[in-house]
Amino acid sequence: MSEYNVLLIGESWVALSFEIKGRNVLQDSTYEEAAAYLVAALESAGANVEFVPCHAVHEEVPSTVDGLDVYDLVLLSDVGADTLQITPRVAAGETAVDRCKLLAEYVAGGGALGMIGGYMSFAGKCGAARYGRTAVGDVLPVTVARSDDRIEAPDGPHPRPTSSMPGSPPSEWPSILGYNRFEAADDAEVWATVRDDPFLVVGDHGDGSAFAFATDCAPHWAPQTFLEWEYLPTLWASILDRVTE
Repeated sequence: MSEYNVLLIGESWVALSFEIKGRNVLQDSTYEEAAAYLVAALESAGANVEFVPCHAVHEEVPSTVDGLDVYDLVLLSDVGADTLQITPRVAAGETAVDRCKLLAEYVAGGGALGMIGGYMSFAGKCGAARYGRTAVGDVLPVTVARSDDRIEAPDGPHPRPTSSMPGSPPSEWPSILGYNRFEAADDAEVWATVRDDPFLVVGDHGDGSAFAFATDCAPHWAPQTFLEWEYLPTLWASILDRVTE
């Protein structure tokens, strides 16, 4: 089995809660991560995964192409463009590296980039993820919307592979409960669809490759049946083989 070095960025959040008792308001917060199922699937597919949560992006994600080149694949999952671009230096009114442009340079030079769906992926909730207005959007093999692109699907549609997908994938996959809607580029490979929309799209950019995976890697969009699907590591192995070849 091949061994890949993967940098996974995102999949964390802090939740604030307020409890009202008459005239008193109690405040609390929790920190959560949702990368465990994705990391397990990638490791089963032969990857070494380095995970950088959202709050650590500025300190831990490389700020040079040479730093990114140690990875075979960079994965963005539920982390918006603001987190990559608005560093503490920028917030203070100073210039800094644009990590979206940096990722585009990394791919053009032979790297691989993937984006996994979520409320803060592609365009995201209310368009806040904003990747369609960045260099990352130019690299992905899809057209990212400029406004809210979420499709909630409580009836549980099943993604289905196309003839473009390598190997012998099952004809019907476990159901999902939502996804980001995007359009595949003309020269891209659509490996799977859900309803009439692209679900998994792979393509090339410069000397590198990129892919778009429309649903999340954790609930609620990805139910347990999808996260624990026995074919999921095989699917990730096919993606890794294609974008790192």
